[in-house]
Amino acid sequence: MQCNQQSVVNTIMNNHQPARAGESGDAAPAVERKPKRKMSLELVSLLFLLPAFLFYAVFELWPIIQTIWYSFYKWNGIDESTFIGIRNYATVFTDPELYGSILRSFYLIIFFSIVPIVLGLITAVLIKDIKSKAGRSFSQVCLFLPRVIPGAAAGVAWTWMLADKGTVNQILHAIGLGGAARVWLGDQSTALNAVGVIGFWLQLGFCVVLLLSGIGGIDQSLYEAASLDGAGWWRQLFTITIPGLRGQIGVCLTMTIVSALASFDVVYMSTQGGPGTSTMVPGVQVYRLAFTQQNVGLASALAVTLMVLVLLVVGPVQRLINGKDQ
Repeated sequence: MQCNQQSVVNTIMNNHQPARAGESGDAAPAVERKPKRKMSLELVSLLFLLPAFLFYAVFELWPIIQTIWYSFYKWNGIDESTFIGIRNYATVFTDPELYGSILRSFYLIIFFSIVPIVLGLITAVLIKDIKSKAGRSFSQVCLFLPRVIPGAAAGVAWTWMLADKGTVNQILHAIGLGGAARVWLGDQSTALNAVGVIGFWLQLGFCVVLLLSGIGGIDQSLYEAASLDGAGWWRQLFTITIPGLRGQIGVCLTMTIVSALASFDVVYMSTQGGPGTSTMVPGVQVYRLAFTQQNVGLASALAVTLMVLVLLVVGPVQRLINGKDQ
């Protein structure tokens, strides 16, 4: 009886023991299901990405393709178009008013990008040294507040402050510099710089907050070791802070350069490209060509040229930052 019971137990255990890899049994179907499961997960992922891709294709890629297509035609937006090849692009680079607007947008990089990043870096380090947590938070909020304000609203507000009897001139008169007062946005010699000041005011807070977040990720023991070695504030800035903020500085450069080259709302609401053409930038020029002068083809060529220039400027910055990070 004991032998029979043992044989029955062995038979039951053998029937419930899983088959080993390579042996006959149910192992082969399990191996075959893995590729199918992987393909199903990839298909589900693509289905989740499909709405975003369709949205991007309809509202981003297709307008870009249409703009490139229109740039080879002479068209007023209503009547029949005429194919003229690259003649619009030749006009962009030979008309002083058109390529002058491109040069002015590059000039604005100084105010929109370089100055905010330099001063933002120094300001971020100074805020980091504030002992009070409430003081640091208050400083960040005050500096970032202009970034929340729309560019159009900022342009209108600064138009009032830079007017003949605006806040800026009143301050100059109050401190005895009334001779320097002028209509800042109405003078051709100062209008572009005044627009640049508005851009600087808008970009500074963004740079400060982003750089502050990067400073928080730097190992504080590096600063302590540098202090023990006798390194001063400036030496710590150039040997620890700036190398540790390479990624954040790259993001700041990218965002602010794009804002400078593609600026529209601030310029349009403050000067509309005037006086004369002293503040005319490609964004305003494209709007004026397309909707005021009904020259859609030339406006499209200028827009495509601006897009290529943005890529040519931002691309090397990204490669430089990513290359150093690697």
